Amino acid sequence: MTQYWWQAPCQPLDERARQLATARQAQLTKPRGALGLLEQVAIDLAAMQGRERPVIEHVAISVFAGDHGVVEEGVSAYPQAVTGEMLRNFVGGGAAISVLARSLKAPLEVINLGTAEPMEALPGVIDRPLGPGTANFTREPAMTVAQCEAALQAGRDSVQKAKASGAQLFIGGEMGIGNTTAASAMACALLEASPLAMTGPGTGLDADGIALKVAVIQRGLLRHAESLSNPLKVLRRLGGFEIAALTGAYLACMQEGVPALVDGFISSVSALCAVRMSPTGREWLLFAHSGAEPGHALVLEALNAQPLIELGLRLGEGSGAALAVPLLQLACRLHGEMATFAEASVSDRPA
Repeated sequence: MTQYWWQAPCQPLDERARQLATARQAQLTKPRGALGLLEQVAIDLAAMQGRERPVIEHVAISVFAGDHGVVEEGVSAYPQAVTGEMLRNFVGGGAAISVLARSLKAPLEVINLGTAEPMEALPGVIDRPLGPGTANFTREPAMTVAQCEAALQAGRDSVQKAKASGAQLFIGGEMGIGNTTAASAMACALLEASPLAMTGPGTGLDADGIALKVAVIQRGLLRHAESLSNPLKVLRRLGGFEIAALTGAYLACMQEGVPALVDGFISSVSALCAVRMSPTGREWLLFAHSGAEPGHALVLEALNAQPLIELGLRLGEGSGAALAVPLLQLACRLHGEMATFAEASVSDRPA
């Protein structure tokens, strides 16, 4: 039987470091639990990094882009040309994730996996063309086997590059007109959920547009109903190049021992697919925010995820994850730099 890279075992977390970090949290000059989720995040990062006092100083951000054949069904408020135009905006410095990456002093890697409209070579864009976007999943599988495997590998390559550069946190972003339709269809298949519950406005559809989107997703699910028996098949038949790359990136984070901060709805669906492919790797994933897409809360619930922020975001690009990085950094600093009761000569509560 062929052994694929994504079937390799995940890195174990350091339970000794977790125990030490948990004990330290109990000694800091505050009521136990007073910093809420920030305490648990610091403890989780300690287990991921194998150190009692974790740090987040080096963050790597990779944005994957690709177009979707299902757009021809009228599921997006924006034309497909926007995918390529946003690639120019990313490397031109004008996109939200570009601004956030500069603010965090984080390197921003942009990978074009295949746009519907031909693109000129852009300085700063890594071209890994898999085709002019995916196929229309209401008629045929979105990707061939070779395309899906190549997209998974693209995500893995970005994580391995990030690890080699010393990154302590990986953020994956996405860009692709129509990708909320693909992600919603995947989430329906993975969770056995109704398109009505999982489908939202995406880039800004009105009620009629959402109803059309629901109908398109339903057609796609019926078209592939006999071929959605495992998460890899769901990904190949309903997903997108950038969704597959994110899935590969999260799987690589699990295997390479790199904490990943998951962004919004599309990234969370990719994370769900990765966890279904490799359930023991779930602990390497942190979740940035709960977004405005109605399906996002359902996906987060399935992942037993506690997002750090809730701001009504639905931009994608990795932007919500980048916004949450300062919270992770402050959680680490609070954990590492606060005095203990003994150090500060402050009376602790009786044992």
